[in-house]
Amino acid sequence: MQNRLTIKDIARLSGVGKSTVSRVLNNESGVSERTRERVAAVMNQHGFAPSRSARAMRGQSDKVVAIIVTRLDSLSENLAVQTMLPTFYEQGYDPIMMESQFSPQLVAEHLGMLQRRNIDGVVLFGFTGIEEETLAPWRSSLVLLARDAAGFASVCYDEEGAIVTLMQRLFERGHRHISYLGVPHSDVTSGQRRHDAYLAFCRQHQLSAVAALPGLSMKQGYEQVASVLTSQTTALLCATDTLALGASKYLQEQRIEGLQLASVGNTPLMKFLHPEIISVDPGYAESGRQAAMQLIAQINGRSDPRQIVIPAPLS
Repeated sequence: MQNRLTIKDIARLSGVGKSTVSRVLNNESGVSERTRERVAAVMNQHGFAPSRSARAMRGQSDKVVAIIVTRLDSLSENLAVQTMLPTFYEQGYDPIMMESQFSPQLVAEHLGMLQRRNIDGVVLFGFTGIEEETLAPWRSSLVLLARDAAGFASVCYDEEGAIVTLMQRLFERGHRHISYLGVPHSDVTSGQRRHDAYLAFCRQHQLSAVAALPGLSMKQGYEQVASVLTSQTTALLCATDTLALGASKYLQEQRIEGLQLASVGNTPLMKFLHPEIISVDPGYAESGRQAAMQLIAQINGRSDPRQIVIPAPLS
């Protein structure tokens, strides 16, 4: 039944004018939440989605994709988006940006709205807690970024390899008391996998593991770094650049010198403020380019969903 009804039909069934339906379709302001819900319910009931020709007549691109980030202020995700956008533009796609705020419910709502609007495909920055059944309708037109899921295309970072590379460099420089500041295991990728890689390296080389897993923010790095520093600590490995920035500020304020910092990230801010920190580049920029190319290939039937892992070389 999809697209058999017109906007005029939806307006009649909803008891509103055609202009109101148009504003709901385009997510414009000027419509009360109650009216918006009523129109959306009618569209859902009849499986209505605006046709591509209708979009073109409204002056919109016939090729539209969505990018759902977890946080608009994420340094790493912004680096990936910066390479995604020109890749989509070059192929004639108009990208729209949305934010999930690490909420599975918001992801479900976004995907539902995008399905009603007949969007061509989605790049979704993944996080722990997203249910695969939520993604199921998008199996052939979605690319997960930063985590994988069976049967879906994904572009992931080499979480274990990034930590091993940094630990190996610190070890080669003579460090034997390396502490770790990371992310809780509730985050499978930057949390559990990176921490597990640190612990495995310590076991393999008979090093004492000293770790805390406060979170992702600079404030958490600043407040928790003291908990992993001992009288023997000569190096500190941080799971993210933001943690390293917070830890560095604490060390500077406390006038603690001679402690080698290392981090996963290599973001421009980190390189500018602290070029002395040893870092690996997880491939944020390359991941964005690869995700966009993979989505375009799937949309055009040139590729099945596949899993791509971006290497993490020393910066």
